Parts: sequence; structure tokens; C-alpha cells
Amino acid sequence: MNVTMKTLGLAAALGLSAAPAMAQEKLKVGLLLTLSGPSAVLGQHARDGFQLAMKDLGGKLGGRDVEVVIVDDELKPDVAVTKVKGLLERDKVDFVVGPIFSNVAVATHKPIVDAKTFYISVNAGPSNLAGKSCNPYFFATSYQNDQSHEVLGKVAQDRGYKKVYLLAPNYQAGKDALAGFKRHYKGEIVEESYTPLNTLDFQSELAKIASMQPDAIFTFMPGGMGVNLVKQYRAAGLADRIPFLSAFTVDETNLPAQQDAAIGMLSGSNWAPNMDTPESKKFVAAFEAAYNTVPAAYAMQAYDAALLIDSALKATGGKTDDKEALRAAIKKADFKSLRGDFKFGANGFPIQDFYLVKAAKRADGKLETEIVEKVFDNYTDAYAKECTATN
Repeated sequence: MNVTMKTLGLAAALGLSAAPAMAQEKLKVGLLLTLSGPSAVLGQHARDGFQLAMKDLGGKLGGRDVEVVIVDDELKPDVAVTKVKGLLERDKVDFVVGPIFSNVAVATHKPIVDAKTFYISVNAGPSNLAGKSCNPYFFATSYQNDQSHEVLGKVAQDRGYKKVYLLAPNYQAGKDALAGFKRHYKGEIVEESYTPLNTLDFQSELAKIASMQPDAIFTFMPGGMGVNLVKQYRAAGLADRIPFLSAFTVDETNLPAQQDAAIGMLSGSNWAPNMDTPESKKFVAAFEAAYNTVPAAYAMQAYDAALLIDSALKATGGKTDDKEALRAAIKKADFKSLRGDFKFGANGFPIQDFYLVKAAKRADGKLETEIVEKVFDNYTDAYAKECTATN
């Protein structure tokens, strides 16, 4: 602040405009992520992906130096709201980037958009924010929650599975997950089970699955929940008898802990580390070199969020005061996404491709998900038609 005031004073003394000094003020970006607890690794991948992008962009977005303020929402909506108020009122951030979990996204959406601050989700895509509660200040570089789960619903239907057991945590994203699966699956749902968020013991659910003998199970269990479920499923002897279909349960955040227990399990995603594009290959190599781990989609989506903001600010000459011009520049999405095809739909969510992926071990011994086949091409989420905001 002292430096800024001295600069302004000098400009006034010389009869010069203070605008150039103001133009040099740092852009502020708040990262709102889950960085503690059983699901912290998800937020860590997103944080590291965003920071890698900042490094690759020379520490600037749209030509402006950047201060990144990182806060841990602790996967607690009330804590997240308090942290967001700090970002908006104390730090006066120009963008909020995050969060990971949908209950946090729903809780923090109103204070952020009411402040006319752009909220760029790097993961959470709850159905209400994609539909009736969409807002011109909310964009996602991830997906609408249902979509990756829809991949498995279509695969289960196409493979002729007659009976499926569904399992998810009892919060918005868990409900969206099962709704997404059922959108394309028309067989019998033998059980639709919801467990408390952060459940780590699934013995009672596994006993039900063993008793019911479905043709497959479908689950959404991110973070530590997924680690335990996969290990317990394999240990119970179910993995070789009942196909395990999931999304955000077997991915690069969990594979280092799941290890061989997860190999061969199928998931749905908008990207995988073996994607054959120059941009993706460069990103994966750089991420592994920087963090000694294979990046998950959370990292890719956060990297893309930085590219999106950079592209928008380049279009506005680094300015953030004209909100309509900035919104139009964000909506244009004039950047090369690591996943390939990417554009925004009417609700600020991406129109993109989705894939069936499989957990596999690479030649170097590291585990990753690998693309098996494309399931949806240029896919728009089911809620976009309900959005009336002028995105």
C-alpha cells in the first residue's frame, strides 16, 4: 500500500495521470478448495494444477501480475461462506476459483455472484446451478455433475446389465450422480443406497451387494471414501464377480492408495492422462515433474481455469471493471483446453466430450486412468434448457 501511495503521489506531483500505476495493481484470484480431511487430495490436485498454469503463464493472467489467495473450505459449507466473505471483503479478489464439492458450491454461490464477482468452478457442477439457478457470474471448467455418471449409465445399458446396485454419499453431488446414471440406464435398480458423507466403512453395503447379486454396481465415492470402498470391495471378493462402475471413485487422486485393487475398474470422465493431444501430453509431463504424481481431472480443470481467465483478460486488455465485457470474454472461451473440444453452453457449463476410462498400470509402474472409448460427443448437460440467465 505504501508503494502504491508513493506512486500516486509522484504522479500527482508531476501532473501525470495515475491510471498507469493503477493498471499495474495485481489481479487477485481466490482459490476456494478442500485442502484438509479425507478428501484433501482432490483440492490439492486442483491447487497444483492452477499453480502449474500460473508458472507456465509466467505468473501473469492477461498480462497482469497475480496474487493467488488460497483458502481451505474444510468441506464445511458454513466455513466456506466465512472464507468467501474474507476473500470478497478483505482480499477483494477479482475471481473466485473452486470449489471441489457441490455442497460448498451451493452455499457460496449467492454471496459471490451477488458481489458481482466471477465464480469459476474447477469441479463442482450441481444441477440447480446449471439449471434454474444459473447465473451470468458462474462458469465451470469441469462439467455438470450428472454427466460423467451418465457415461456409466449408457455403458451399463449398452452392455445389457439387467440389474444394478447404486451407491453414493448423501449430498447434492451424490444425488446428481445417481440421477445421471439413471438418465440412460433403463434396467432394474435393485437398491439405491445413500451413505453419510465421509463414510469409510462399507461392510453393510457390501453384504447387501453380495446377497442381491446384481449384474453390476455403480458408485460415486470421491476421496478417502473411494479408497476404502475399492479396497473393501476387492477384499470381499466382489471385484471378480460383479463389475464395479464408478465416477470420481477410481482416479489419479485415489489410485496411489488403491493400487492393484482398482486395476481394470471402469469410470466416466471428460479427460484422462493418456489423452493424445500435444497440450495434454505437455501438461501431464510437467505436472508429474513438478509434483511427482499423475494428475487427475481436477488438476486439468484447474489448469484450464487459469487459461480461461488469461484468455478473457487478454480480450479486455487486463481490465476487470467492465463486467459485461469480461463476461463476454469468458463466455467466448478463447483458449486451447487440455481436453480438446471445449465451449460454453447457455448456462456457463462446458459442451465437451466424455469417455469411458479404465484404471491401468503404466510401464513405469505408476497407475492412471486410460481412455477406452468416447461415449458422448460435444455433450450438453440436461439442465441447460432450464437456464434463463443471459450467459
